[in-house]
Amino acid sequence: MKKVGIIGGSGFIGSYITKRFLENGFEVKVSTTDISKHEKYEHLMEFNFANHLYISELKVEDKTQLQAFIKDCDIIIHGGTPFQLDVKDPKSELLDPTIKGTENFLEVINETPGIEKAVFIASVAAWNTNFPMSAGSKASNEIFNENDTPFMSNESHPYAQAKFIANQMVNNFIKNNSDLDFEITSVSPVAVMGKSLSNRKDSTSTSLQFLLKKQIAPNPFIQMLHDTDMEFAIVSVKDVAEGVYKAATIFGLHGKNYLLSSETYPVSDITLILNNKQPKNNPKIIYQNQLAKQQLGLTFQSVIETLQEYNT
Repeated sequence: MKKVGIIGGSGFIGSYITKRFLENGFEVKVSTTDISKHEKYEHLMEFNFANHLYISELKVEDKTQLQAFIKDCDIIIHGGTPFQLDVKDPKSELLDPTIKGTENFLEVINETPGIEKAVFIASVAAWNTNFPMSAGSKASNEIFNENDTPFMSNESHPYAQAKFIANQMVNNFIKNNSDLDFEITSVSPVAVMGKSLSNRKDSTSTSLQFLLKKQIAPNPFIQMLHDTDMEFAIVSVKDVAEGVYKAATIFGLHGKNYLLSSETYPVSDITLILNNKQPKNNPKIIYQNQLAKQQLGLTFQSVIETLQEYNT
């Protein structure tokens, strides 16, 4: 039985990934930053084949813990970077766990025998730190795909900057290590939405759906989305999990980074859909998903279906 280690495997996206691997005959090791907080991962124990699930405490900034977590894995998935909009100390809350964690991760997997595949859950921010706004001089309705030059602004949110820098570290590592014994593949989802598999209250994605549904704006970023009726590209959490699973189990994808996106709607339509009403506009396709369709075999669920699942 193959073993997969999933850093961040109890979070909003990670829970679906954990479920997918368990259902396909893998032993699954999931990390948690504090194993005493059972509420963070107890929902995983209800999955089918949870007898093949193991929970381990891990902070990615701790290289010794990381070595112990990775040492017996065939596949390792790194989705453990914090995603939060309201931060008091960007360095300790976002930059260090993301950037230092990625640096440690790359060093450890390079030193650990037996790894066949490493998958990074990056972000659309790896391509455009201004998301959901357009990248640089691009117009808001211009398409964006993997052939575009990644765009970074120092004015962007610290989360986006951290994800961009981490992705550049991965790219440089691949470029500087041409003789690796394993493959590295990345996926970069746009705004990930859908139904949570847990009752956790700390999911930024779940909270964002609630705020858009209720038209609540607790911070300037959310207020800006409403004020500008921002065009927002969305992808189903289930499709992201499937993309990660495919990236981990299909070989010959070394060095690839796939944009995962479904459709784009203005925020006003997202609010309507979340309230079980019909959108006023037809969806657009801004962030392209052809590469993921062709090479990962993905099909992407409509945004209407994704947002309706949030309400179930």
